[in-house]
Amino acid sequence: MIKKLLPGEAHEIYKRNNDSRFAESLEAICSDKKGLADDVGDIAYRFAGTGVIDLEQGLEEMGEISQRYGIHKYTGDLLLIIFSLPHLHAKYREKGIPDSVFYESMDDVRCKTEECVECFGVVGTFVAGWYDGFFDTNRFAYGRFQYEPVIYDGEPILLAGGAVLEKGQTFINFHIPKNGTPLSDEVRLDSYRQAYPHYADLFRDGKVIFGCDSWLLYPEHRGFLPADSNILRFMDDFDVICGRDSAEFYDKWRVFGRYSDLPADKLPRDTSLRKAYADRLALGGKTGAGFGVFAFDGEKIIR
Repeated sequence: MIKKLLPGEAHEIYKRNNDSRFAESLEAICSDKKGLADDVGDIAYRFAGTGVIDLEQGLEEMGEISQRYGIHKYTGDLLLIIFSLPHLHAKYREKGIPDSVFYESMDDVRCKTEECVECFGVVGTFVAGWYDGFFDTNRFAYGRFQYEPVIYDGEPILLAGGAVLEKGQTFINFHIPKNGTPLSDEVRLDSYRQAYPHYADLFRDGKVIFGCDSWLLYPEHRGFLPADSNILRFMDDFDVICGRDSAEFYDKWRVFGRYSDLPADKLPRDTSLRKAYADRLALGGKTGAGFGVFAFDGEKIIR
């Protein structure tokens, strides 16, 4: 059923990059629930095909349809995103955006499906509103990371090499999807290099300022993560401008998935990251996040 509604590459990017059980589950639901595919397709067309409704409204309508057909809200939300992919693909092509960027960007659907299965045991997505940035063609994936221009709203920052980030200036914010690829030096640098040509014209001196606000940039990581952690190498890319502590680990699910509600002494310690965080939490240590920036000249980070 889904294959018929998602012709060509738009269907293949989902089926090829996802556990086949996910696609089979969704196809079975659409086959079993007569009329569901047509109703989802109608919302997807009005949202992504014509733009007469926005994603928020589309998800609200999808919620009503999910209730009507007796499917999980997260599953319905995922169906809406998947059924919208052909329309988004057409938009990318109209704007001259390479297919490679489309497929890399839409690999996020795989990431979010796997997170939903891991955390809730449901083939779906619990962050469907996140896709607004992709459908607005403001967020793109280049290699390991996803990028989008945003306006800086803080105090002026002087970066290495003389670049300055001032309030009201654009910088390229980026996100780190949980896609299974380690944050190695080669992988990170390759992503920056791929993204650079897309954003270089936004900066008069050719130095693209990249920024990231994430739990991965929590400054205290240097005190409790293993010395060989790729997270620490990732942090080394940045001037970490500020960090913030939190009494509650809001990103706990990113580390522990379905086990995130367990007390600290019951958390799994099957990876070095999980062990470091489980030990930290067991000792009552704080967690948090950080914001960092760096300038990039197309080949290397400016030190």
